Amino acid sequence: MAQRIDLATEDLSIAVDTAIRNINAGEVIVAPSEFGYIYLCNAFKHDAVKALHILRGDADGVAAQVFIKNASVLPGLVKTVSNDLEAVTEKFWPGPLSITFNIQPGLSWNLGDGGRLGTVNIRVPDHKFLKEVLKNTGPLAAASAALTGKAAILDLADLPIYESDIGVIFSEGILTSIGKSTVIDATGTQLKIKRSGVIETKELSSVIPNLLD
Repeated sequence: MAQRIDLATEDLSIAVDTAIRNINAGEVIVAPSEFGYIYLCNAFKHDAVKALHILRGDADGVAAQVFIKNASVLPGLVKTVSNDLEAVTEKFWPGPLSITFNIQPGLSWNLGDGGRLGTVNIRVPDHKFLKEVLKNTGPLAAASAALTGKAAILDLADLPIYESDIGVIFSEGILTSIGKSTVIDATGTQLKIKRSGVIETKELSSVIPNLLD
């Protein structure tokens, strides 16, 4: 059985240290987020990312999302960060905004697509525990703890895996999802809304007037 840590009762620093230790050891962990329980692992540990996809039942070629601590990490991961991207990340990160970028050539990760896509979807989560973990790790591969195509896991009783497959599970009780993240595509010459979500188009347009819908 995986170790379980209740974030409501455990000292935050101890919980964060436990998460970091497991992530650095190449384990996949389960943690709460704004949208439900998720899998997390070191984005640069290939076996850990592969295990994440196996747990979800993902098809070949599916890439995990990446969480980072803040926008200062972007230049090491993506090709370009335009003035519009700087403005939108300053306004909406941390938060429910996901952005798809063209990746820097030569990155030694495999998020599940073998590097074939040449893109990565990145977010800075707005969750106290995740933010503390990310302060002390590099980029983390992230994916819903639900099986692929299924609704988010809000109750750990619905976790569809053997707990022995996980390094540690961080519990926050039964979660309430805030909805869906808003997704912006930044791989072209102009920023484009790929999916509407919690952040509305008019909010984004107030920061990026030329945003394509």
